[in-house]
Amino acid sequence: MIEKRTLKNGVRVIVKRMEGLLSVTMGVLVGAGGAFETDEEDGISHFIEHVQFKGTKTRTAFEISDAFDSIGAQVNAFTGKDMTCYYAKATTDHAAEAFRLLADLFLHATFPEEELRREKGVILQEIKRAEDTPDDLCLDLLAQAAFGKRNYGRTILGPAENVSGFTREDIFRYKRALYCPQNIVISFAGNISAEEAIALAEEEFSELEAVPYVKRKKEICWQAGRELRTKPVEQVHLAIAFPGIRRYDPRYPAVQVLNGVLGDGMSSRLFKKVREELGLAYSVYSYPSQYEETGALTVYAGVEPENTEEALAAIEEVIRGIREEPITEEEFLRGREQIRAGYIFSQEATSSQMLLYGRNLLYADEVYDLERRMAEISSLKLADVRAAAEENFDFAQAAFAAVGPLEELPRL
Repeated sequence: MIEKRTLKNGVRVIVKRMEGLLSVTMGVLVGAGGAFETDEEDGISHFIEHVQFKGTKTRTAFEISDAFDSIGAQVNAFTGKDMTCYYAKATTDHAAEAFRLLADLFLHATFPEEELRREKGVILQEIKRAEDTPDDLCLDLLAQAAFGKRNYGRTILGPAENVSGFTREDIFRYKRALYCPQNIVISFAGNISAEEAIALAEEEFSELEAVPYVKRKKEICWQAGRELRTKPVEQVHLAIAFPGIRRYDPRYPAVQVLNGVLGDGMSSRLFKKVREELGLAYSVYSYPSQYEETGALTVYAGVEPENTEEALAAIEEVIRGIREEPITEEEFLRGREQIRAGYIFSQEATSSQMLLYGRNLLYADEVYDLERRMAEISSLKLADVRAAAEENFDFAQAAFAAVGPLEELPRL
């Protein structure tokens, strides 16, 4: 059972009742992230996500975490390119208490100066850790190579100089612009009735003032750039991105199956060729990304420095082979069944369902339709996936990034 409601101030609420379970996951999703930030704001969405937990009008940071722990609940948050999510998971008998705590930290954060100063140090360490995590760094560089230094090319963390300089006034200014009721979705998934969940949302979030929300425009331009970060690490990390389809494109199921054949799983062509046959990489995979206006299909591998050229040649051979050696009926059927099973498995997890239904309402202002998606997958034909292969993998448009002990970027 799924129910949607819009509060008087514009906050949208969606509830998926999952009877038979003993828990509930609840989330507050905001359409805020790196893609909406200006150069001066770069990193502020993530900064706010951190400091939102550092005390409210009635609770200190410790009291917030202690209150969640005292009822056995879990609480966390994450920031993406175009969404920030605050969420908690609790047993059904403590769902109301957990939601009130989540609402308190979301609505009543006070951002004490001392806590801001401390958390800046934490995030600066997180930025340094990202620099010391070469696979993540490689994918950040790839986003910059694909989209430039703005919008979807921004890192989530932002530059250290920005983080060091953020003020309480910066936080309130950004929140006034993006943390508006019309840009907020509350999502529940688990064993909670729609009546109780909606009543909780109204009780806590009706106080939000119905201020006008103006969605920020994003100028997106695919760069097809090249980025190299020379680092004395043990592996060379390689990543290639091709222009992809945007979110809710009807070709998405075909691209999912295509990605499964290419590099998602141990039966994929990349895994079999680069790892199993040639032994050139422990980690090699691909994945699609979709945004409002655009998307990407990414391939990643970590290899020994002396094997860089050979591994890159093997990866390129597999990618080109997707078009030159058409996907077989066996590969298609296996890929389609994997996608179908993935959707079914996700229906059994409250966290994934909270995010799935909340994100769809935030992005598309629609209730996610599982039956329609399953029908789209079932009706998919081999020709659809082969057509998707023909539409992707233009090396002239590929973005490329590498991190490792290299003096120059390998030729792609």
